[in-house]
Amino acid sequence: MSRGTRRLTTAQALVAFLARQYTERDGVRQRLIEGCFGIFGHGNVAGIGQALLQQPGDLAYHQSRNEQAMVHAAVAYARTKRRLSTLACTTSVGPGATNMVTGAALATVNRLPVLLLPGDTFATRVASPVLQELELPYAADISVNDVFRPVSRFFDRVWRPEQLLSSATQAMRALTDQAETGAVTLALPQDVQAEAWDFPEEFFADRVWHIRRPAPDDASLGAALRLLRDAARPLIVAGGGVVHSDASDALAAFAARTGIPVAVTQAGKAALPHGHPAAVGAVGHTGTTAANALARDADVVIGIGTRWQDFTTASRTLFADPDVRFVNVNIAAFDAAKQAGVSVVADARAAIEAFDRELADWQAPHVHRSRAAELAADWDRVAQAAIDHAHTPLPSQSEIVGAANALMGPRDVVVGAAGSLPGDLHKLWRPADPLGYHVEYGFSCMGYEVAGGLGVKMAAPDREVVVMVGDGSYLMMAQEIATAVADGIKLVIVLVENHGYASIGALSESLGSARFGTNYRYRDAETDRHEGGILPVDLAANAASLGARVLRATTLPEFRSAFAEALAAAETTVVHVETDPRVPSPSSDAWWDVPVAEVSELESTRAARVAYEEAKRGQRPLV
Repeated sequence: MSRGTRRLTTAQALVAFLARQYTERDGVRQRLIEGCFGIFGHGNVAGIGQALLQQPGDLAYHQSRNEQAMVHAAVAYARTKRRLSTLACTTSVGPGATNMVTGAALATVNRLPVLLLPGDTFATRVASPVLQELELPYAADISVNDVFRPVSRFFDRVWRPEQLLSSATQAMRALTDQAETGAVTLALPQDVQAEAWDFPEEFFADRVWHIRRPAPDDASLGAALRLLRDAARPLIVAGGGVVHSDASDALAAFAARTGIPVAVTQAGKAALPHGHPAAVGAVGHTGTTAANALARDADVVIGIGTRWQDFTTASRTLFADPDVRFVNVNIAAFDAAKQAGVSVVADARAAIEAFDRELADWQAPHVHRSRAAELAADWDRVAQAAIDHAHTPLPSQSEIVGAANALMGPRDVVVGAAGSLPGDLHKLWRPADPLGYHVEYGFSCMGYEVAGGLGVKMAAPDREVVVMVGDGSYLMMAQEIATAVADGIKLVIVLVENHGYASIGALSESLGSARFGTNYRYRDAETDRHEGGILPVDLAANAASLGARVLRATTLPEFRSAFAEALAAAETTVVHVETDPRVPSPSSDAWWDVPVAEVSELESTRAARVAYEEAKRGQRPLV
């Protein structure tokens, strides 16, 4: 090695570089890249794989069973770490790489950082076409990894070892930029990974990426304050940005003093603890009647850290006052500009503290605060009735959600993602801790749940992590149970079986499509549809085959007993329970725009179309 340089392969240099990247916010410093998930093949085994083996002190290696799942786990880890720390994921070329694309999209949609290191084909092309290489007659410089471009916040292909100096630095910039973060992809040709170069020593120096808390500028803050001071029926909508920014305490203090009701999105569900005097629950299509009634009447809506997804706005029908005005607090200018609102580009906590300071002499009108409290109490009674339903012979899903919530500790974490469970959790779950509610609903990706639970537990080993997953999502991706078992990472998995796609089944019925294709049944010989008997699939046995301890419950008392036993256990435990999919959770009285066929021979579809056109009349224009 010459003076001032270190001769390493590109892969070895990258691993050494990643081990020395840190974030710092509010004086707290932590590793940016805590470790690396990997499944090895000919695209990375002799590159990144060899570097991880040779340099175990740099990055901890974590084995996985599926490439998409390991991205989900890394994303869940990053969310639990409030976007200040994440994991890398390395794969071989071809299908190993493309399996990560769904995870990349999920990360970018949710604004969560994850570093993807897919192997790529030879930069020299000396052995082309290699196994699993995509060949395109019109472009020799494209590989399957180019599919990562639209779902990545930063993408580069490292053609030469020396290119790593700038590429790796830009990747870290993107991961730590709170306004621009998401999936970051460095495609690594397999020959370049193994190629040596004299890297300068300064490339391996510790680097701390300072995470700023930008305050609102005077002009936008002033405009927002003028709207708030004149508001008669204000409403705060708290999104995931409140949790990412660690702004829950600031929001709680501000809302308690001013009396502004606070509604929450899926990502912001735990921004306020249940029982806070200003908390009115979930908002939107899967929201509470309390929050939605206040949203319909609101004259000023303060969105903090939300991207205004269609479920939050009930497809732009929820905020019904024709003169309603929006204030959008977001660290990303892209999200702050939505809803034609006053754009306050700032850190959530810094903005809330500025509002609190400048509005020290102001409170929401007493009549508005009283109405919010009454509506919230009314909803609590409705929710409790659903939890206490005592439905037989099978319990309802609402009862299972309520029972789990009641038995969990205040710092325990519930994890969910897709199907009917997220809606029930959004309406009924009563969080006590800002990190205690982890439902991925930006991409609502079936199969996220078990892998996501793994990532949460890796980031917060001192918390009990409870994964709630339906049979549809479980069948998509359950194999990370084996990963949890292998690494001694304890999860509690509540496997809710209802023999089909319950959420889409209910949606299908509401759209006049008669739950077509949503039941897990034998194909009926007469109708040629899946309308026969229930399939003899034993998902509990499947979970046991992956190494989990399994407890079966058929009644609500049995579930309570089994769930308590699972919480007390030392190993990953699956609680299998069958529920009645025909028992809905309480209605949110909010719409979701899913188009219905304009013409149809089916009376059910024609009736649904009439209802659809009526609902469309209340939709606000896109501005």
